[in-house]
Amino acid sequence: MLARPRRSATLTAHALSYERGPLTVLSAVSVVVGPDTRMGVVGPNGVGKTTLLRLLAGLDRPARGRLELSPPEATVGYLAQERQRSTTETVRQHLRRRTGVEAAEQELTRAAEAMSRHEPDAGARYSSALERWESLGGADLDARLEAALADLGLDASVADNPTGSLSGGQAARVELATVLLSRFDLTLLDEPTNDLDFDGLARLEDFVSGGGGFVVVSHDRAFLERTVTSVLEIDEHTRTGTEYAGGWLAYLEERDTARRHAEESYASYQSQRRELLDRARRERQWATSGVSREKRVPRDNDKAQRDFRINRTEKLASRARMTEMALKRLEAVDKPWEGWDLRLSIRQAPRSGTVVARLDGAVVRRGRFVLGPVDLEIGWAERVAVTGPNGSGKTTLIELLVGRLAPAEGSRWIGPSVIVGELGQRRSAFDADRPLLDAFMSHTGMPVAEARSLLAKFGLGPEHVGRPAATLSPGERTRAELAGFQANEVNLLVLDEPTNHLDLPAIEQLEEALESYSGTLVIVSHDRRLLEAVEITRAVELAGAVRVTDGRRL
Repeated sequence: MLARPRRSATLTAHALSYERGPLTVLSAVSVVVGPDTRMGVVGPNGVGKTTLLRLLAGLDRPARGRLELSPPEATVGYLAQERQRSTTETVRQHLRRRTGVEAAEQELTRAAEAMSRHEPDAGARYSSALERWESLGGADLDARLEAALADLGLDASVADNPTGSLSGGQAARVELATVLLSRFDLTLLDEPTNDLDFDGLARLEDFVSGGGGFVVVSHDRAFLERTVTSVLEIDEHTRTGTEYAGGWLAYLEERDTARRHAEESYASYQSQRRELLDRARRERQWATSGVSREKRVPRDNDKAQRDFRINRTEKLASRARMTEMALKRLEAVDKPWEGWDLRLSIRQAPRSGTVVARLDGAVVRRGRFVLGPVDLEIGWAERVAVTGPNGSGKTTLIELLVGRLAPAEGSRWIGPSVIVGELGQRRSAFDADRPLLDAFMSHTGMPVAEARSLLAKFGLGPEHVGRPAATLSPGERTRAELAGFQANEVNLLVLDEPTNHLDLPAIEQLEEALESYSGTLVIVSHDRRLLEAVEITRAVELAGAVRVTDGRRL
């Protein structure tokens, strides 16, 4: 898809602060987004990354601070990941809305009506609306839309289907089309890599690297490494932002160096403070006890010697005061703040038999979609990655393996001692309408106190556990399901896009937990760094036909 020359625009945010009730979400965050900006925004879940994008897009108003856009008519687009699909909005309408063309067209119509009524400044308003509509690509959107869908492997007829009728793979490609069709001068992307296959990731990387100003919230480390030239880290404690130049790898190195220096400075401060406190206490004790003893029980009647000893102890007192003054002058260094840290472990059941699961000529039919026939045998302690383009049937294969789908033809078998632990792509393990705590207790068999304690370790406190699971964010539901793996024994772990909705620290914890897990693993993921970290032994690739390869070829 040909890139268009974008208008040179700059968006400057001056000390933006945002509050939600008594909670400070962001505090005095300043950024400059220019035509050459490719900035990644990182920080733990809930730290305000999405809020920052919404403020930059003008969708929310800051409590303090201001935005300046130059030129004022430049377009700033915010493209969030939309999870809800509609039964009434078609793909074409969805793309027109998301690219800003629909809103620009409506403004153009209103401006034309104002001209027909001969309203003051209607002509200038119409010219401005027309320029905006053209700059967003409204004139040729329909032609580009159909070409983009075809390029992404979607039939042209999909454009007039409701978004609610799309499969998961089709929906992911439509969301990618939204990004590729956009013609904003400055573009704000919120988790754009979720659910994309390797081809989609490559297209997105090319698009972001092709020019124009971008701010991207993402947890995909390979994507960030290949695209961004600076990183804005939002601090969980202060809610301020620190920008690091030089790209992703430079950020990691500088961040680690800064943390190491902060820890060393605090350790040095603590050491000096302890030394001065001990010296002052010792000198004060010597001085006080020496003068008191000499006056109370003199060692002889020699007044000159007695005065000398008293004078010496008084000098010790003076030294003690000097030490105390040095202690007051010592510049305090705050202890580096340590936020909530996920500590994930997977409770492993005893090993199953040599053969864990087997599919023999298994076929699944879902409308016009057919998967199979599939012949697949998974052995004990294998680490199997399921890969393939969006819409190829990866999630369908997972559902077939765990028994949620019955094959229309062929057979499926799972070992009698196999205990499955599954993290589904929709994060729907818990009853959507029940409070999370109740659903978690039913799922794990844990008593209320233990269930509360475990969920709290996964960042799910009183404000979360009483809410219905459906009202929790995808990230919160993901952490709740991970907590279930720590409560219940498993020996077959099935993970479908596990890094979606997790922040970077949680992803690193997941990698560590998988490294120590010695049972059988089946994983669907397009997170390249995760697949490198978990040491896949075999890959099952779905691309027209099922192909099994050595994991080292991923």
